[in-house]
Amino acid sequence: MTIRIETKSGEFELAGISNENILFSGLSKGLTLPYECATGTCGTCRARVMSGTVDIVWDAAPGFARLKRDKGDILMCQAHAPGDCVLRIPSDVCISERPRPRQFSGEITKTRLLTHDVVHFDVALDARMPFDAGQFVVLAVPGMAGGRAYSMVNYAPETDRLSFVAKKKPGGGFSQWMFGGAVQGSRIKVFGAVGKATFRPAVEANDLVIVAGGSGIAGMMSILDCAIAAGHFERHRGRVYFGVRTLADGFYLSELSRFSFAAKGALTISLVLSHENPQRDTHPEFPEIRLDTGFVHEAAARSLEGGAETALGFVAGPPPMVEGAIRVLLKDARIPARSIRYDKFG
Repeated sequence: MTIRIETKSGEFELAGISNENILFSGLSKGLTLPYECATGTCGTCRARVMSGTVDIVWDAAPGFARLKRDKGDILMCQAHAPGDCVLRIPSDVCISERPRPRQFSGEITKTRLLTHDVVHFDVALDARMPFDAGQFVVLAVPGMAGGRAYSMVNYAPETDRLSFVAKKKPGGGFSQWMFGGAVQGSRIKVFGAVGKATFRPAVEANDLVIVAGGSGIAGMMSILDCAIAAGHFERHRGRVYFGVRTLADGFYLSELSRFSFAAKGALTISLVLSHENPQRDTHPEFPEIRLDTGFVHEAAARSLEGGAETALGFVAGPPPMVEGAIRVLLKDARIPARSIRYDKFG
């Protein structure tokens, strides 16, 4: 079976993929296919079927709302090809020399409740995975439709152990499963590493501005871990704005405090409370962490009003928060759009 892919920059062929996920198969072959969430919510991995047929795994994926399905548009992350077909993608595609994502098997080895609705969990892989700080993977549980995107909390250039954080969401199949019982020892499928909101300190000599909401702090922890290990804050500064509802909803605070100590004053961390007015300027247990109030992007705007034009900006969290934070980084911090990185999961 062969899938021919027509793009603005030329034609490519995927041969012998035997009814596999089209997006994942293309990325595994090194093709720079367009995507953002890789799970059916954003609509970025759009393609049009020019001949042949494809099977759709999750017909109700939200990303389909942005497509012209009557004209043959599909989401490659939700499509499998049972036979030969031709797809047309309205973007430039090339062969990447970067490490290629692939399918792994894994086992949940440990879980730890961080707050009443946030859980940390570790996954042991069957092989070592290379990844850049800030990347994510797509997790799939047998018997549960669709995959879920989760950013790595930890960082290592290559490792067989990954850490994640999941927030309990009403109606969220995977998060409800995580909170529903003993999941330790469960087998899962892991595709990765993927994602373009990455940080590579060896080639990026910039200050860092990080704005994260809730479980969006996950990939930011990986970026900070990488930056500390590389000695990035010996030469550059960093600012972190972490938004949660109340003081009790804060998590990874001891780890963030450790990052602050390791940076020796070059990294400032603000915990921003949207539904509570802090009674003091710093956290009662972690005085290195400043406290602020309001929505996290608003707190970042107040702090960044003087500008941070040469910084790299990283944003993660719920879609409305991400949109607000990007506006702040562009307008108040005056960071160029090319220096702002984020992934859309919602």
